[in-house]
Amino acid sequence: MEEPRRILVVKLGALGNIVLSMGPFANIRRHHPTAHITLLTTAPYADWTAKAPYFDTVWIDDRPDWWNVPGWLRLRRRLIGGHFDRVYDLQTSSRSSRYFQLWPRRKRPEWSGIARGCSFPDSDPDRDRLYDIDRQYGQLRQAGIEEHEPIDLSWLHGNIARFELPRDFALLAPGSAPHRLAKRWPVGNYTKLAAALVARGLTPVIVGGIVERPLAKTILTGAPGAIDLTRRTSFGDLASLGRAARVAIGNDTGPMHLFSAVECPSIVLFSHDSDPALCAPCGPSVEILQRPHLDQLGLSTVLDAVAKLARTEALATG
Repeated sequence: MEEPRRILVVKLGALGNIVLSMGPFANIRRHHPTAHITLLTTAPYADWTAKAPYFDTVWIDDRPDWWNVPGWLRLRRRLIGGHFDRVYDLQTSSRSSRYFQLWPRRKRPEWSGIARGCSFPDSDPDRDRLYDIDRQYGQLRQAGIEEHEPIDLSWLHGNIARFELPRDFALLAPGSAPHRLAKRWPVGNYTKLAAALVARGLTPVIVGGIVERPLAKTILTGAPGAIDLTRRTSFGDLASLGRAARVAIGNDTGPMHLFSAVECPSIVLFSHDSDPALCAPCGPSVEILQRPHLDQLGLSTVLDAVAKLARTEALATG
């Protein structure tokens, strides 16, 4: 089989899933060192994945609604016009599998994924019960890629000097997707945690997007020594914050994947709403605390984990 010269990798989101795909991305690049590799992703992740050493080009998928015929036709033209020899569909969703059907039958590229009729199907019957990274490695193995690269975010940096943070700080990620509120430890508990951290000499630094801003305001009310960085950080900033922090505590949400991947000691809180066996953040120092409902998780348990994991020396902030 001729070595593919033009490759498309499909990974649309979300943040945690993309972080967990960094090892598989590296596998593909190592296996195809001279190929032109394009990543198809969504707008929030385009800029920072473009800085990764694995892709030559990053395309934004506008994810047209099913009724948006012009949008689907534009996507079809772009995909066919890419003249791809092979596609690695790491999203493996119903949407991304539908993209396989956009090519004329006789012009379809080699395809690794779960689309019916594709050339490299992931035929593992247990794929939906595997840890995210292991599932992707298994899929790639069935397409002939045996490498097993680790997650490496050494290329991802931000300028956190502008925040003028104290040396000793802890990161808090109190949010989650707005439609997944069961993934959130109560904000009152985060407020108590922040106050306890201040008493122990650690400045709580709250991160998140626009939906986390009200949570940050509540926490600041009960812990005036905390710092609110919601809506102020890029993905590069989050990586650098993770390298510099003593510890990170948060729900099962995207920033915790970034923190753990840059080796920040991370305490991740899980409810019944997600399964850490399938999607836990990956890193050398990760503590999973799970309860069926997160209001059952006591503050003392989290503080014990902080005492156990927090590193005593801050690392470089680059």
